[in-house]
Amino acid sequence: MRFALPERLSLQKIIQLILAIVLVIIVLVSSSKTLDTGRFTGAQWRSLVVNGIALGSLYALIAMGYTLVYGILFIINFAHGEVFMAGGFTAFFLARTLNNAGFLNENPLVSLILLFAVGMLVSMLIAVTLERVAYRRLRGAPRLVPLITAVGASLFLQNTFRGLYGAQVRSYPEIEMLSGRVNILGADIPKVSLLTIVLAAVLMGALFTFITKTRTGRAMRAVGEDKEIASLMGIDVDRTIVNTFAIGGLLAGAAGVLWGLIFQVSFFMGFFPGIKAFTAAVLGGIGNVVGAGLGGLLLGVLESVAPNLLLIGWDVPSPNQLTDVIAFSVLVFVLIFKPGGILGSDEAEKV
Repeated sequence: MRFALPERLSLQKIIQLILAIVLVIIVLVSSSKTLDTGRFTGAQWRSLVVNGIALGSLYALIAMGYTLVYGILFIINFAHGEVFMAGGFTAFFLARTLNNAGFLNENPLVSLILLFAVGMLVSMLIAVTLERVAYRRLRGAPRLVPLITAVGASLFLQNTFRGLYGAQVRSYPEIEMLSGRVNILGADIPKVSLLTIVLAAVLMGALFTFITKTRTGRAMRAVGEDKEIASLMGIDVDRTIVNTFAIGGLLAGAAGVLWGLIFQVSFFMGFFPGIKAFTAAVLGGIGNVVGAGLGGLLLGVLESVAPNLLLIGWDVPSPNQLTDVIAFSVLVFVLIFKPGGILGSDEAEKV
């Protein structure tokens, strides 16, 4: 009797299977060694997970802009990180002005509303301007052309805001209402992180409802499927694309303000979060709104938990310095096993 591999079990599949087994063994062994050390309590692990969810929520909000634009135009808007930066950086100056006037902590809710309104409005205007100036005339061009244009627009915006706002790294004034921590299920969660998680969930839920339930959302999906047919059905394609950039800008602006409340702001703040958000969009399935949210959350949790869980057991002195290595390694492995991302197919889905 002759033994043969099934026809569908190609050499590539065998290599993928072996690689998957090796990865699972490495993760299990490394996690076991770390847990045996007892360096982290259960509450500390829960705090790491919550911090990861907060960070992932920011990635998810930015990733929505990438996936919306890709779902409509099939281009990667690498200037979207600077759209995020513009809102968060501009809102800093309003926060400083409100703080100097004593208004920030006397009326924290009103102040937060103003900060988010300014940050989201600025990011929306930048995003819409990018569409009109940089991308509209390139819709029929080869994909490499708008990609190069996006890189150029990113550098232009970085240096423009550097000239306008300065090269210093700045911190938002402290808002007393958001200082301190709350204990939820044994995990001490910073109030600003809790605000980030809740607001991101609300915004992502609103976006999903908007896309699936409203007339404009249906128009966006129709344009993503076929622009010519959508135009023949009476849909204003140009207006729909502008709406898509505007929505992505609004979400990026909200993420920029939240980022400033947690971390710091500068003209360069959009670079790494922008790359991470793009990674999240690809990880979840570029063009898939739910996938972008899932990819952002997963990436944030991995950055927070994985370095400690996988490396402390091997006595690595500074595991948190390797967060980027682990995050992008996960992306590579996901794309090896499922090129379309977690919620995508072999071909990226449309919005």
